[in-house]
Amino acid sequence: MNVTPADSHTVIQVRGARANNLRNVSLDLPKRRLTVFTGVSGSGKSSLVFGTIAAESQRLINETYAAFIQSFMPSVGRPDVDELRNLSAAIVVDQERMGANSRSTVGTATDAYTMLRIIFSRLGEPGVGTAGAFSFNLPEGMCPDCEGTGEVSTVDVDQLVDRDLSLNEGAITVPSYAVDSWSWQIMVNSGFHDPDKKLRDFTAREWDDLLHKAPVKVKVGSNGFTYEGLVSKMQRSWLAKDRESLQAHIRSFVERAVVFARCPLCEGTRLTRAALGSKVGGLNIAECSAMQISDLAAFVRGIDAPGVAPLLAGLRDLLDSLVEIGLGYLSLDRPSGTLSGGEAQRVKMVRHLGSSITDVTYVFDEPTIGLHPHDIQRMNALLLRLRDKGNTVLVVEHKPEVVAIADHVVDLGPGAGEAGGEICYTGDVAGLRTSGTLTGRHLGHRAALRTRVRTPRGHLSIKGADRHNLKDVAVDVPLGVLTVVTGVAGSGKSSLIHGYLSGQDGVVVADQSPIRGSRRSNPATYTNLLGPIRTAFAKANGVKAALFSANSEGACPKCGGIGLVYTDLAMTAQVASVCEECAGKRFTPEVLTYTLRGKNISEVLGMSVAEAHAFFPSGQAHTVLGRLHDVGLGYLRLGQPLNTLSGGERQRLKLAIHMAEKASTYVLDEPTTGLHLADVDKLLALLDRLVDDGNSVVVIEHHQAVMAHADWIIDLGPGGGHDGGEVVFTGTPAELVADADTLTARHLRDYVAS
Repeated sequence: MNVTPADSHTVIQVRGARANNLRNVSLDLPKRRLTVFTGVSGSGKSSLVFGTIAAESQRLINETYAAFIQSFMPSVGRPDVDELRNLSAAIVVDQERMGANSRSTVGTATDAYTMLRIIFSRLGEPGVGTAGAFSFNLPEGMCPDCEGTGEVSTVDVDQLVDRDLSLNEGAITVPSYAVDSWSWQIMVNSGFHDPDKKLRDFTAREWDDLLHKAPVKVKVGSNGFTYEGLVSKMQRSWLAKDRESLQAHIRSFVERAVVFARCPLCEGTRLTRAALGSKVGGLNIAECSAMQISDLAAFVRGIDAPGVAPLLAGLRDLLDSLVEIGLGYLSLDRPSGTLSGGEAQRVKMVRHLGSSITDVTYVFDEPTIGLHPHDIQRMNALLLRLRDKGNTVLVVEHKPEVVAIADHVVDLGPGAGEAGGEICYTGDVAGLRTSGTLTGRHLGHRAALRTRVRTPRGHLSIKGADRHNLKDVAVDVPLGVLTVVTGVAGSGKSSLIHGYLSGQDGVVVADQSPIRGSRRSNPATYTNLLGPIRTAFAKANGVKAALFSANSEGACPKCGGIGLVYTDLAMTAQVASVCEECAGKRFTPEVLTYTLRGKNISEVLGMSVAEAHAFFPSGQAHTVLGRLHDVGLGYLRLGQPLNTLSGGERQRLKLAIHMAEKASTYVLDEPTTGLHLADVDKLLALLDRLVDDGNSVVVIEHHQAVMAHADWIIDLGPGGGHDGGEVVFTGTPAELVADADTLTARHLRDYVAS
């Protein structure tokens, strides 16, 4: 066989990568192999994999389009790297939550619902015509009352107005209708009501005009404006939008003023009566969508229809893949926005498993998040399947079970932030074990079972828990100890803890959910650290503290103190570019002339938590920075925007803040997310410290080191979805290992024995 030059392209060559903290990194990555990137949080893994390789691949693909098309695409700057050779198209399968759009479901996101619609349009009895008649997102299929959302809203008028006041006295309590505001002036000058009349004295006509009048042109002075009743304007401006997309103050007003209930016409199914009347095998399409995917797969296998055989085969494969990846407990009607980051990532992964495209680079960010050891075995099989189809698979991961299946490992470090950004080891897994690097030393590390467990000081009782798949669960959560709640994905852990424990008095929850308004926020503002820093600068320079806030007087006027200028493009996402006036420093030149011990405010905000801890040797700032250091965030920069943090980092940031409160019970959801094996021991020490200080700690977790370290384990199962929802074991980890026969017990037994 002739060897052609193309056969020599067996490696992706990276030369001189310097994105973020990378220190001129050069390496070769084997193509059509599985490479795992390891290293502590902040060591540079994401900068290399996402910020350099995936980013440049995406940029080069965009460059192949005509300039006109490119003008509608986000302009991605070239990463700071000397050379990248032999790249293939990169597909990033990340943990970003899927949009909170209520019209998006697991079924629409995976195309399973589209296939189901076509099958129903061909086989449904009685027939209803096209596949569009079964879509709740198209006019012909959506329920006319709720317009395909499945819920109807009723407005509590007394939350919009105070009947005892007149318009001039400020009777309207809707946001942006304050006395003298534009909206208020249009109301008052419309001529539809007397502005000095108490609302309770309004005629029926005046009430109707105030609340429900359709948009109509009115003159206010010499200007023409559109007048619209309060309720009809709310419905058009706010209720037609997704609640999650509303500004925080408007969302909280809507949640107070509006009652959302299941639509009585379609009973929450979102579809027309005609679509619901059409059946295949005795079920309508809404009943199929509400089924657990593992059951739906069995139902679809039972349909015998040669006319749609290829479509049925495609749907069967898709549903089987969802089951195989550990999502068989979901249903197709589950809204996408309610999926966890790990679930969202696995839904996206399924789309690629069935693809005929090969020779692409798949990039995964901690695909084991939210997975029990039992489910990790399945995830490993899928990663290998993608590789065996002829793809290059790059995985950023901490779990030793995933590192073990790698063809090639790249270990970054040695530390985080400024102390990281170097290649500590590249090669096979056997070589990593003997390499002497931090990762190599910890690969075989196992946390031992506790020799002595703590005695509970009492219990919080949960009774009759039946949320989602829970089956009338009764369980006592012990106080004053470290309790780990575990079980396979979909077994009911979150439903039990967040549904029945999180809302109780004295319970503080630190989860991984996004932090609102995180474009302007950073660790310094979020932890209230900026207060003492601004005061210190003001005192040292004899000026106002407000000058040292990028949200106040000291902000660069061009970018408003963000350091970036955002350009809105009609067709795609916003594009951010560094502000030319302040060069990303966020403050006016005058503010930057003031210093504290030789550093200006921009330089202080550029420090890592660890550097700042040494720079502020005492006082409130030192205390707060100490907590951030304790939760393993020493490498974060004080001014780093919160929207650049991973889920695990957000959770640890919230934990650091809550540690200052006098809480009694902490609930943590997978705190090991994003943590290196060496940092897991630090986390366990931190959890011990919280308990030894007199608190109770409840951790939803799959990491076996945390299970082994617990005082008490609550294990849910036996499976996921309707095969779960029961407590299959409660007791100490030693009892679980010795006597139980749950999936958790089997895996923990192997873990402790190795």
